[in-house]
Amino acid sequence: MMEFERVIFRAKQGDEKAIEQILEMFRPMLIRNALIWGVFDEDLYQEFVIETLKCIQRFKQ
Repeated sequence: MMEFERVIFRAKQGDEKAIEQILEMFRPMLIRNALIWGVFDEDLYQEFVIETLKCIQRFKQ
């Protein structure tokens, strides 16, 4: 099993450190996509975080 899959598995089990690790890994992409006309949109960023958490739960190994 790849390291990323191990982290996802732990995150699905509720391991907060694993969840934080995944969010940290994807943070640059989430921030980049939460920029509207060059301005950071906090609400949009939070929506992206929520969707990322949902994706963690839906991930199939």
